[in-house]
Amino acid sequence: MQSAITSKGQATIPKAVRDHLRLKPGDQVKFFIHPNGSVVLLPKLPAPALRGMLKTPRRRPVSIKEMHEAVAAGASEGFARRRRR
Repeated sequence: MQSAITSKGQATIPKAVRDHLRLKPGDQVKFFIHPNGSVVLLPKLPAPALRGMLKTPRRRPVSIKEMHEAVAAGASEGFARRRRR
């Protein structure tokens, strides 16, 4: 697929690419330039569109006390590992 650049520096994204990326009028895209010179075009997704992308099991909320206990346990475990070396 190819597209011509206009005098304003604009190009039309071919329909097959728009369909593949599910782009609609008004959507925004991001361009990434890689060190090898290739360019990647990706849709810029709004935050609500990201909801549900990852399948994570529902867990009960963790209390601050449980967080502190977990941090303390992890820290003491790391300290014990370093001392054994």
